Amino acid sequence: MSVGKQLWIRKQSRIPGMVYILISFIPWILYWTLAGVGKPLGVAVGFLAAVLLVISEAVNRSFNLMDLVSVAFFGVAALVTFGLKSSLFIDNSGFLGYLALFIMAVVSLILKQPYTVQVSKRDYPETYWHDPTFLLINNIITALWAFIFLVNSVVYILSRFPFNVVVSNALVALGILFSIVFPLAAPAYFALREFKGNDWRVDVGRERSRGGHPAREEKGEGKEYDAIIVGSGIGGLTCGALLAREGYRVAVFDQHYLPGGYCSSFRRKGFTFNTGVEAVSGLWENGPVRYLLDDLGLRQEDFFIKNTSRYVFKGQNIDAPPDLGGFIALLQGMFPEETRGIADFFDMARRAYEEVYREAATYGTPLPAELIAKVFGAKALLNYPREHPHFYSWMNKTYKQVLDEHFKSETLKALLSALIGYVGTEPGKTPAASALTAVVSYYLHGGYFPKGGALRFAGALKQYIEEHGSRVLLRHKIDRILVETSEAMAGREVQVKGVQVGDTTYESRVVVANVNAKTALLDLVGEEHLKPAFARYIKGLKMSPSVFMVFLGVDMDLSDYPVLIHNLDAGYGIVIGSNADPDLAPLGSASVTLLASASYRDFPPRGTPEYLQRKEELARTLIKQADKAIPGLASHIIVEDAATPRTLEFYTAMPEGAIYAFDQSKDTKRPYFKTPIKGLYLASASTFPGGGIEAVVIAGRICANDIMNWKMRGPA
Repeated sequence: MSVGKQLWIRKQSRIPGMVYILISFIPWILYWTLAGVGKPLGVAVGFLAAVLLVISEAVNRSFNLMDLVSVAFFGVAALVTFGLKSSLFIDNSGFLGYLALFIMAVVSLILKQPYTVQVSKRDYPETYWHDPTFLLINNIITALWAFIFLVNSVVYILSRFPFNVVVSNALVALGILFSIVFPLAAPAYFALREFKGNDWRVDVGRERSRGGHPAREEKGEGKEYDAIIVGSGIGGLTCGALLAREGYRVAVFDQHYLPGGYCSSFRRKGFTFNTGVEAVSGLWENGPVRYLLDDLGLRQEDFFIKNTSRYVFKGQNIDAPPDLGGFIALLQGMFPEETRGIADFFDMARRAYEEVYREAATYGTPLPAELIAKVFGAKALLNYPREHPHFYSWMNKTYKQVLDEHFKSETLKALLSALIGYVGTEPGKTPAASALTAVVSYYLHGGYFPKGGALRFAGALKQYIEEHGSRVLLRHKIDRILVETSEAMAGREVQVKGVQVGDTTYESRVVVANVNAKTALLDLVGEEHLKPAFARYIKGLKMSPSVFMVFLGVDMDLSDYPVLIHNLDAGYGIVIGSNADPDLAPLGSASVTLLASASYRDFPPRGTPEYLQRKEELARTLIKQADKAIPGLASHIIVEDAATPRTLEFYTAMPEGAIYAFDQSKDTKRPYFKTPIKGLYLASASTFPGGGIEAVVIAGRICANDIMNWKMRGPA
């Protein structure tokens, strides 16, 4: 345990930090009171009181800048008053005292060490001390005190007793009150400040007798729904299933003839291949995917099978044990000099990961800061650092910084970054919190392969929606999200009123966009309905990397291999889906997918000779590499197909075939799940928390929760 944390724990039974500011004023109050009536004793008493405060701080090894300045000021005042026999510090006590404090406050701001930080640390764990919000709060408080000190010094120049005393004391009292109250309210204020502008509310009734009945729809009638979902990816299907479960009339539209978006699969001559989904997280005890299955009455074992993994690294095949303890032991055996660091890293990671999901059971998902404040209240956000200290230590850091804190071996760091492709960024640009949930989580709880192919899971959600009185309309391409403009008290308001499919209009006051935010806002809504600054922000969002995939059906028995092979040396992956689920390939054969990161811009337009040539070249290269990991693979291929970023874009309408929607580095701020268009939600990888099956389940659930006005989980 660090010294800082020990100090914080000891201080929990002591005086709260911002209240301590009042104590720091005691030497000054004594000084101004006595010196104000012409008594030199005020200097001596002030000096003695300041020294006593610093001595008590020395015992606790935590010094307050204001108290140190007090000792210095009164030390000089004592020398001038008693040594030089001057009345300077008696006749000008108010002016000189407040001027000294003003200089102290300003200098601390210039040095980016606001003087109130030290007393604030008494109230918070060490992990919160470097949080931008913590520093911002203290900058504001210190700036206010600088202003108060400056005003009071001027008051003492321009006015006389008792006016100067009354005004200065009133301002100090207000400063102390602000210092106590503001830190309590500020975290929620800052978290909600931007979000509140979009935090509209649309009351949605649950009327099964309204439109949307299949028979009526065939006649062109009944096109009104409680909620319309654009896109049948897992985020949209999750939202639709949860709403249908509660009795809402929902219509899900998709341009494709299959549901699922990226969570899909296809068959070729008896072989089944997934279109990208290889490992699903969120299936542990408090996992959002687990909660979703439970709430819908679906059995986890019917849809997911735990993966086995191998890492090809530095020419070695490293087979990962199925449990965390075994994985830790494996790493400690490989890196004995890092034994302690490995144990500490995974202990911290496990605690941090559990803290992320601590409140997930209430609404089936962890929540971002703005929703913690909105749903659980400002106090919950204020207490978050105290109640989630291990997770907080991962926040405001990159994954590389966390690895550097625990390990010296660059080889070990590289190995623990093997799954960084699940985020699509480099360790130095990956937020540690994202790495925890999207990378390290697979070491903690493992990943799962979709049983029967990824389409089966998407199909089950589609079936659930339809069995509960709602609709999933495939081959229904949305041409426009319809909006209307009105004048509200807050100004011009743009609200959703439905969608248009060909010549048909479907009405709803709630539309959930399960498509990329750029597509939803710029193309389907239209830039003319957006504020220029917001439109520029959406346009400027950088897309994530894409992937090149080769699908192989081979007449080989590959059951001795793991499901996943991560080749760190060559930079590609192998998925043997039939090793997780034998039904994905004919007996004695195997369903294999090869994956490598790819850029959309590396491929000419689909269908051109250049495109086909590029596709064939990359397929041959990837197969040749995989043949080294699985000898004989290339000569046993009986089914072959491939998909490029342009293939993914064509089937899913995802710009550039991006696999995680937008860039997931620390440089990108994803849009909120609520857009500036009233009634228009985002439930895709475009919004919090990003890409991946678990992530879009979270996004879909957040939208459903908000539509239902945050109804807690429980029986329908």
